[in-house]
Amino acid sequence: MSALAEPIREVVADDGLARRNAKVLAVAQALAGGNNTVVVTTGGIVGAMLAPDKGLATLPITFMVLGMWLGTLPVGALARKYGRRTALQTGSLFGVLSGLVSCAAVLNGSFLLFLLGSFCAGLYAAAHQSYRFAAADTASDAFRPKAVSWVLAGGVFAGVIGPQLVIFTKELWQPYLFAASFIAQSVVALLAAGVLVFVKIPRPMAHKSAEGGRGLGEIARTPRFIVAVVCGVVSYAMMNMVMTSAPLAMIGCGHSVNDASLGIQWHVVAMYAPSFFTGSLIVRFGVERITLIGFVLMAASAAVGIAGITVAHFWIMLVLLGLGWNLSFIGATTMITQCHRPVERNKVQAFNDFLIFGSMAIASFSSGKLLATLGWVVVNEVLFPATFMAGAMLIWLLWSTRARAV
Repeated sequence: MSALAEPIREVVADDGLARRNAKVLAVAQALAGGNNTVVVTTGGIVGAMLAPDKGLATLPITFMVLGMWLGTLPVGALARKYGRRTALQTGSLFGVLSGLVSCAAVLNGSFLLFLLGSFCAGLYAAAHQSYRFAAADTASDAFRPKAVSWVLAGGVFAGVIGPQLVIFTKELWQPYLFAASFIAQSVVALLAAGVLVFVKIPRPMAHKSAEGGRGLGEIARTPRFIVAVVCGVVSYAMMNMVMTSAPLAMIGCGHSVNDASLGIQWHVVAMYAPSFFTGSLIVRFGVERITLIGFVLMAASAAVGIAGITVAHFWIMLVLLGLGWNLSFIGATTMITQCHRPVERNKVQAFNDFLIFGSMAIASFSSGKLLATLGWVVVNEVLFPATFMAGAMLIWLLWSTRARAV
């Protein structure tokens, strides 16, 4: 069976267990996200060192996103058949493999091998991106936004772990720049696998009947699902496009590798630090409003990126981009959880991530070409029409919801 056509399974809500799992998964997120940040920080730089064409410098990041995209449905299928923890641990194996293969690529000067290592990192990312849904599995409707936020809050530490690994290990294995960084990446993935042992999500009860479960096509045509997916795609694809280009753009503007690494560090911290209170903001002010504010911040980041090329401009732009992503992506994730019944959960979540990561692959590849041919300003300008479109759809959804309530 495909990942979208499995027997219906349900998990009974238990907020006490959801809180426990959210805390464990937040720690795992810190480690797994640190692994991911190593690839983001080094991918464009190592790509420029190994690629036969400078326009292909960000291709390793694209391969990572392709791995995320293609790994989404298999992760969902594994979770259905063997349980969430088995699916997440399988992802950890690819995290370890990613670092080892990438290290071998640097030692041998092989761009193709580096693409393979980046692809494995993407398969790992497909698994740890589902941590947020795993935390929500046993959560009630009221606690669900907070469970998602708590897990993503672990990314604050990922924002420190990844770049600091790069800074302290990049020259340890002379003369192979970043070789030791990729070994450290594997070690971090192994530690994350150890933390996941403590996740406890009851195996869902399978039902032979599909009664009560709508078809995916029917769900995908509902206005809230469409807006939620568009918001998820815009928030993640646009953020990824700019983030992927930023380290390479900083190096091109004469800034150091350390400056670029610290820029990514503050960006990732900004991506996840608001998670400590984003869920509460959504509960208080509504998911549409908070998501809209996120897109406003992303547009503001583009304005700063266009305004100048000093280290301060890059860092402020990356911080605003991270803050905007946090509000808009957690908002989009929360909206997705409102689009399905319990029996439809897995197929809707998997389909949502499949669409998001597919768009990210396109954006990631485009970023390298845009930067190489049209420059850093154009990379930022693309955010304006994308965030405007998503914002307009959110306003329409908010207005139509109010109109129906009257």
